[in-house]
Amino acid sequence: MVEIKHSEAAGAPAEPGHHDEEDRHRLLYSKSKVYVQPTAYARDNIPGFVALVKREATNPTYLLAWIPETLLNEKDVVLIDMPFQRPESYAFSVPLTSIYSLIVHPPSLSSWYGSIAINLINGDTLPTLHFHDDESHSFTLQSPHSSKSSVTAYPPPPTEGPSHVPKPINSWGGEDLLSRLRQYAHVLRSTLQPTLFLIDPSRADIEVHSTQLFADDAVDDILAQSSYANSHSPIPAHRRPRPLSSASNNNNNPYSQRSSVLHKSLASPPSSPSGSGPSSQARMALLQSFSNITRATRHAAQNILSHPLAKPIVPHLPDPVRSLVNANGEWGSWVEKGGMGEFESARVYLARWARIVAEEGERARRMEAQALPVLSNESKLEEENGSLGVFELLHSTANLPPPKATRDPTHPVTDAMWEGWFGEDGRPKIGVEEMRREVFRRGIVPKPSLRQKIWPFLLGVHEWDLTSDERDKAWNEKERQYYAIKDEWCGVPEVFDRQDTIEERHRIDVDCRRTDRTQPLFAAPAELATTDLDDESNEKAAHKRYSSVISPNMVEIGAQSPSNEHVDRMAAILLTYNFFEKELGYVQGMSDLCAPLYVVFAGNEEMTFWCFVQFMHQMKKNFLRDQSGMKQQLLTLQQLIEVMDPELFRHLEKTDGLNLFFCFRWVLIAFKREFPFDDVLRLWEVLWTDYYSGEFVLFVALAVLESHRDMILRYLVEFDEILKYCNELSMTIELDSTLAQAEVLFLSFAQIVADIDRRKAEEGLSTAWSSNGLRHRGALNAPLSAEDRSAQTLSRIQLSDDLRALLKTGH
Repeated sequence: MVEIKHSEAAGAPAEPGHHDEEDRHRLLYSKSKVYVQPTAYARDNIPGFVALVKREATNPTYLLAWIPETLLNEKDVVLIDMPFQRPESYAFSVPLTSIYSLIVHPPSLSSWYGSIAINLINGDTLPTLHFHDDESHSFTLQSPHSSKSSVTAYPPPPTEGPSHVPKPINSWGGEDLLSRLRQYAHVLRSTLQPTLFLIDPSRADIEVHSTQLFADDAVDDILAQSSYANSHSPIPAHRRPRPLSSASNNNNNPYSQRSSVLHKSLASPPSSPSGSGPSSQARMALLQSFSNITRATRHAAQNILSHPLAKPIVPHLPDPVRSLVNANGEWGSWVEKGGMGEFESARVYLARWARIVAEEGERARRMEAQALPVLSNESKLEEENGSLGVFELLHSTANLPPPKATRDPTHPVTDAMWEGWFGEDGRPKIGVEEMRREVFRRGIVPKPSLRQKIWPFLLGVHEWDLTSDERDKAWNEKERQYYAIKDEWCGVPEVFDRQDTIEERHRIDVDCRRTDRTQPLFAAPAELATTDLDDESNEKAAHKRYSSVISPNMVEIGAQSPSNEHVDRMAAILLTYNFFEKELGYVQGMSDLCAPLYVVFAGNEEMTFWCFVQFMHQMKKNFLRDQSGMKQQLLTLQQLIEVMDPELFRHLEKTDGLNLFFCFRWVLIAFKREFPFDDVLRLWEVLWTDYYSGEFVLFVALAVLESHRDMILRYLVEFDEILKYCNELSMTIELDSTLAQAEVLFLSFAQIVADIDRRKAEEGLSTAWSSNGLRHRGALNAPLSAEDRSAQTLSRIQLSDDLRALLKTGH
């Protein structure tokens, strides 16, 4: 047994003679020459040891640790709880139960050593470990059954020693560490991201990362199964689904269809284990040869960019190039993180760079326009139009006047304005459509107290044309109904402890512990979370009925984020919804929709529940198990792009991007993760008005794409590039300009539909005249005017029922 001292921080002396059972640790595995690279310079690399350690106790704990060599030279063997952020240290030791995932990048042409990044459950990321196998090899013992194999290791092991001892073979250090981790934890490789490995994943994570949620050709499949797949399908014949090839022998070899010597040498026989056999040895030798070229190129670039004459231009370089000067040492891994080649990833960064420059130019233009004096009414109109940006109807086949946005978010609905809409008896003095129009145009003052009044009307929890007494009576009935549904499981052991309920509880609890934990209600520790609630003892007593038992035992769920009373309350609301909507139940992602409601209503269970029920009436199709609702919406968005922006549609078609997978998350949870929390509240209350359309979220998605269409058309030529670019838009989208553009796009679409219908009606009338001999034959051969050509183009556009449904409101 190896005795290892444990300290909370580097340099903390251990108490002499203190060796109780909790302080004894057993070293299970170690690997030397594992580096942390704090800068881009090799001279700053810090060598160390990665280790697996077992803490001896009644319930043993397994730790993953990295200890720098300098720390071992100065002191006894120590373990440090968390990364000790000194430039010369970076040491850490963490329990395996606190690790959420690993990002594993095996050796490649651009990153010879390979690396492993460690992500913790609390959101922290530990220093990335780089395995310098050329300085210290990793070895894996062969099984006794395979010791007679004729395969020799590279380099050959020494021949001395007893013949019965299994001979070790080389393996990459990161792969060897993974194999050791599998002995003490469940390691799941994600099917969504091959470089992602989950440690002791929850049931929800296993479900998500073991099944492909949305195939790239899913939209093609839907179209191929439709009644017009062979006639009017917008998908060209060469992209329509084909039967799978019967030849499946090559499926296990990703390089089987490539004929170059390099690809053939990189291929591993399916029958041989990873990291063994002649092919693996040849691969390691080949990569080792390329490593010299990689290092020389990196050092040359660093020397050039570090020269004093290069300093003036460094701030103006794209991030990947500038990273050669001041990056964290992973100058090549930025390519691998995107899952694409160097040139493709460079195009993504170039597109982002161009977008930032364009946005800065647009902001400067707006500031300059606002500074100009208003000389006339005409110039005032131009200024107002320009202040929202340049919104054009890109599909210019129709000679239609450009619509204008009506939104005025600088004058939101206030308390006084809201109160003025109601009479003394509480009955509204204006119509519900006028209320929805004003909320759409203005938004709401960002005060929880006002939103608590308006949101129930927007979502339909409260009826509009009622007096205060009638409304209170209806609400009391809803409160009674809520507790009746909740009592189906709360305090009923035979239901609460049923296997299907336990699984739902686990899924809900895991999601709630990860949702919006930066919000004060959810971030507060358990002993402080109750301060925001009423102090009445009866409410606390009622809450204790489920807050202590809604979550499975900590042993069952592992080291998840800590819960508190508000997290448990939201979980109880979602579990009650599971019993209310038995056919659908709870689906992962619903917590993202419930959390903002809970925060706005300050923990009011009843109102949060019924607003969530009404919200889910609109969003239910997004959570169907077969994803038919999401596929239908993305198909509708695809058709909308084809009508509004044919050039962008053709570009997406060429890049295999018509599945619109990069819009999946936008539509699924209504841009919940694309905007800051406060902007999400403002966006949702606009969507809930259903003022123009019940599917206005698709026009918001179209507005985001139109805002970045030039970057997509100019720089992004592969689907992976578009996906990466759109994913990185999160938290960078300006809400008000996007909503204004979405409104203009809707009005433009409505104009196009009306013009198409009018022109088709005229064509039908003209055809009737021609059949009665009222038209002259010579007119058939007359040259077409520009307006006639525009009319013919519009008449060829086929509008599906889904597209026409976009013009309908949701109420």
